[in-house]
Amino acid sequence: MKTVFLTVGTTSFDELIESITSAEAAQALKARGYERLVLQVGRGSLLPAAESCPHISLEAYRFKASLTEDMKQADLVISHAGAGSCLEALGAGKPLLVVVNDKLMDNHQLELAKQLHMDSHSLYCTCSTLLETLRTMDLSVLQPFLPGQPQHFANFLDKALGV
Repeated sequence: MKTVFLTVGTTSFDELIESITSAEAAQALKARGYERLVLQVGRGSLLPAAESCPHISLEAYRFKASLTEDMKQADLVISHAGAGSCLEALGAGKPLLVVVNDKLMDNHQLELAKQLHMDSHSLYCTCSTLLETLRTMDLSVLQPFLPGQPQHFANFLDKALGV
């Protein structure tokens, strides 16, 4: 079963949860052949029920000790722009769509998302452009982020964050 795994890490990002569980977003995922959506919702106030998302099988939880199995089973990872979540998805070799929370002040997430995109490791959008991105995304353009080179990632983060 073709699966999308969405993670917000330890944060709260209710706008993303609302956006991805909308009827339009679920239909866009279904049109691309995805049948299952697994949500890790973190500290947010929303914990959608399985029957709340039309067109697609939905599972939602707040936290697990490890996201490794959910990442492994995913055909697409949608993540907030937290460095840890992005690195875990890229390390798992999964296509990654980063959704930037544009409501944050001093938003370093946007810088990270832009850099990952410029290096062809991920696509990125905001909640307001998520639906269009789901409809038009081309995952074939993504290049793998080679594991086992932690200094490269540290350099990448320094560059992305302007350090």
